Amino acid sequence: MTNPKKHVLITGGAGFIGSHLADSLLAAGNAVVCVDDLSLGRPDNIRHNLKNSRFAFHKLDILNRKKYTAIFRKYRFKTVFHLAANSDIQSGGQNPGIDLQKTFLTTFETITCMKKFGVKELVFASSSAVYGDAPGRLAEDSGPRWPISFYGAAKLASEAYISAACENHGLKALILRFPNVIGERATHGAMYDFVRKLKKNPRELLILGDGNQLKPYLYVKDLVNGILFARNRSGPGLTCFNIGPADAVRIKRMAEIIVAAMGLKNVRFRFSGGDRGWTGDVPKFSYSLAKIRALGWKPARSSEQAVLTAIKEYLGKWE
Repeated sequence: MTNPKKHVLITGGAGFIGSHLADSLLAAGNAVVCVDDLSLGRPDNIRHNLKNSRFAFHKLDILNRKKYTAIFRKYRFKTVFHLAANSDIQSGGQNPGIDLQKTFLTTFETITCMKKFGVKELVFASSSAVYGDAPGRLAEDSGPRWPISFYGAAKLASEAYISAACENHGLKALILRFPNVIGERATHGAMYDFVRKLKKNPRELLILGDGNQLKPYLYVKDLVNGILFARNRSGPGLTCFNIGPADAVRIKRMAEIIVAAMGLKNVRFRFSGGDRGWTGDVPKFSYSLAKIRALGWKPARSSEQAVLTAIKEYLGKWE
């Protein structure tokens, strides 16, 4: 990495979203450093970039302050894209310590290193989960916010620390609240779960909840486009955007699309019951996109188009 045009760090850079972000940043001429502990990230997600002289990967636990500090000392970053987190909300519900460690404390350690080395720009991957199970159309300043998952709570706590860092350390921070993101390289989620179940049993599919859960879905490459669009247009201090499509898809409809894409017939849907898939799941939400639309951004695909694109892209690519 000699004399790079730009130094950027992606935490969680071997993960589902982080690896796609790395691809886009490299294509734009940046020098990209990825750190990932590979608990959810996969080496295969970044293998195609390992021979690129502008790319470096470090298997690293962000909570190892000595090793994480050494990365900041070596590369002198201009921007940090902080995506490292426990994105498997169900696992966090079973073990709350996962989100304390991987979702909140990774943010704390990142802010600590940024302060120490004078890095002033942070792009943070937050989530619609910070709103909890709230009614109405949710805007960025809607509140009070009462998350119902430990993941959402840890993301909200991270947002609060980032806000304080903007005031105390002169940080410029962009917070983006993601909806449900789908696409190739995913490691969990309803689509991933449905395909794996149907490969094991093409005659029957168990759907958690009653199938009427209604959620927006954003294709991963549209999300990355939105991240970089918002980053290039955010001002000083703290900026926050909801990001996603304007529509939503019911879980049962997603299952129907996947069954058709897999060429299956007469699949019986079985439901676990209740209005949500698991404790901490938000069965239905809608948030305002007026703020990011005012900048001129919207995704290339609707929620249903995102589902169609995602299933076509990664069918047959999972183990």
